[in-house]
Amino acid sequence: MADNPNPNLEEIEAAPTDTTPVKKKGIKRRIFLAGAALLVGGGVFGLYWADNAAKSRARALTTGEGEHNFLTWMKIAEDDTVTVFSPHIDFGQGTHTALGQMLADELDADWAKVKVEQAPSDVAFSNTALVEKFLGEMTGYPGLIAALPAAVMGALTRSQKIQITGGSSAVRFTGQGGMRVVGAAVRLALIEEAADRLGVPASELTTADSKVIHAASGRSLRYGELAAGAAERSLRSDPVLKSRKDYRLIGKPVTRRDIPAKVDGSAVYGIDFTLPDMRVATIAAAPVRGGKLISVDEAPALAVPGVEKVVKLDDAVIVVAKGYWQASKGLAALSPKFSDGGHGAMSTPAIYAAQDRLRETGKPDNTAGEGDVAAAFKAAGGKVISADYRVPFLHHAMMEPFALTAHFKSGKLEMWGGLQDPIGARDRAAKAVGMDMEDVIFHPMIMGGGFGRRFPGVAEIIDQAAQLARQVPYPVKLVWSREEDLRHGTYRPQSSARLAATLDDKGRIAAWQSDYVQGDNAEGEVGFIYDVPATSRRHFAYTTNQIDGPWRSVNSTQHGFYNESFIDELAHAAGEDPYRFRRKHLPDGSRHQKVLDEVARRSGWGTPLPAGVGRGIAIVESFGTIVAEVIEATVKDDGTPKVLKAFAVVDCGTTVNPLNAEAQIAGGIIMGLSATIGEAITLDQGAVVESNFTDYPILRLADAPPLIDVHFIESDAPMGGIGEPGVPPASAALANALFMATGKRIRTLPLRQQAKA
Repeated sequence: MADNPNPNLEEIEAAPTDTTPVKKKGIKRRIFLAGAALLVGGGVFGLYWADNAAKSRARALTTGEGEHNFLTWMKIAEDDTVTVFSPHIDFGQGTHTALGQMLADELDADWAKVKVEQAPSDVAFSNTALVEKFLGEMTGYPGLIAALPAAVMGALTRSQKIQITGGSSAVRFTGQGGMRVVGAAVRLALIEEAADRLGVPASELTTADSKVIHAASGRSLRYGELAAGAAERSLRSDPVLKSRKDYRLIGKPVTRRDIPAKVDGSAVYGIDFTLPDMRVATIAAAPVRGGKLISVDEAPALAVPGVEKVVKLDDAVIVVAKGYWQASKGLAALSPKFSDGGHGAMSTPAIYAAQDRLRETGKPDNTAGEGDVAAAFKAAGGKVISADYRVPFLHHAMMEPFALTAHFKSGKLEMWGGLQDPIGARDRAAKAVGMDMEDVIFHPMIMGGGFGRRFPGVAEIIDQAAQLARQVPYPVKLVWSREEDLRHGTYRPQSSARLAATLDDKGRIAAWQSDYVQGDNAEGEVGFIYDVPATSRRHFAYTTNQIDGPWRSVNSTQHGFYNESFIDELAHAAGEDPYRFRRKHLPDGSRHQKVLDEVARRSGWGTPLPAGVGRGIAIVESFGTIVAEVIEATVKDDGTPKVLKAFAVVDCGTTVNPLNAEAQIAGGIIMGLSATIGEAITLDQGAVVESNFTDYPILRLADAPPLIDVHFIESDAPMGGIGEPGVPPASAALANALFMATGKRIRTLPLRQQAKA
């Protein structure tokens, strides 16, 4: 997830012309027009007909003899097996298990008889619950969006070809608004069917372990016996969901269903996939993004044993061979000439310099906040504290580089691989080769990492594989090398910010301003949690030849670093403890304050530390979840940091699977620390300098904190995301800890570059 993690859904914010920033939200024009066309052109009857047609199509794709489908989300077999179809890809975040838990809990199904499978890549499985929640958030009118008829929402969703995994949305949106509702509705249908068969009032029946039970007579009926009749009944759209006290599976540390196959090696990733007579290809694109292929002599590659073909694209060259190593050797033998697309002067220092000029002389394209910051600064009489921060482009560093298999045969294009929106992948592939989407079949597979890189909107490999398949008569798997993957990423944007604030005579923040520069994507999931009378956040859009893409927790990472580093600086200027300074700027009794208090307590905040060890704190809300982290760290002899302990306290409303949620938060902390300490994509003469993990170092096991303590606070707040919110506080918490250990403020990342300075 997620920047908006969905390329089809985005938040539009209008920049006001006066000096008081006001945040506005709207619906992307394409979605609004699509909905209008559906209502005006199709009419209500047409909408319901289309909805029923989609459900029939889903049944045909997933339901066999002796099985009965319910709303495309699930089916029940006559042997009581419940199969849940997930519209989300599970690439390590554990959502398949969590979604299964949520549906099975409301259904009162026997967990041992529940399976979770990947939904087919078909518009019949477009994720209506996800779109409804996203639109509710974006428009600011969730009640109005939820009031739309299910057929309208379904038709709108299918028209947008949406089946995304991102934005920490699977559990909080699909689980809450989809799986639980369907489970509860089907349970009621099963009870009604049993009541008719047993000749008793439905009120006398209960459910448990995939049975409907009539306690008074001792009779019961299995779900498998009732499924056929229940599937013919109308399902309620607003069934009453269980309260927390009645959960049997939600909130329990259920073992993940995907782990055994990953441990024993039987799980098949895109890079493992094979077909009879398949060839393997690899690619070299223009080193400078935006450049074009000028010329290439094919002969050296064709002279390599096993190499069969050299394919030229507009901006790349592909070598096709009987195996990957032959293709790789053939590619290495080539000396293609590329243009630089006019970007040869671009470099990392030049980008930062241009961003500084834009912030000083340009106009913001996006603003948010409240109050009169300029007046507050003027009243302060020049006593304004300011600091400049910089963060680099960041690579997604997927352990599995891109690998996509394609086969064009009999007018159909068939593809296999791991992407974060299978329907969107079909759509992009079809457009790349001028085909109708109905003639493209995409088989979604598990992925070895993603973090936003595998959204079809930023996955050029879809075009490349589709175009390649049209030029060869056999199945072909296109594999990006690690070097290709690293040098042609769609990175988290290189960004810089100037933060300024003033304190009143009581040591409270009177005004806060953040002027930040990065790509077109501005606020996204970023909010401001502190109680400050006047705030201003202004975004200045600066684009480079690189493609900015969603990166785990999206804009919350850089803003988490900026805001939580700067508030530490303000605490120091006020002569106050960083934890207590934050606390007094949060509403009394708020969720934020409770999370902050608990992480301080668990980490032993304020207790003595060994010499040379510092303790830092940070708190960020993203994707509806509040996470506070405390880091203990020191500096090694080579000047690089060593993290000793990490503490996290999380309020995501309800934790569906504590075991998996803990792993996600811990993984987010590790990813955040890795980016903070060592990761940076740099440009020279328009091209990416880094080539592999040798010069793009990710955190190694030996440098990971020996202790990561994660604690959850259960609250009545709406369910938040869990896959991404662990990342944002880590950077600032570590930087703040190093300040306490060394007295040196870190305002530019990564830290390894500071160690060299």
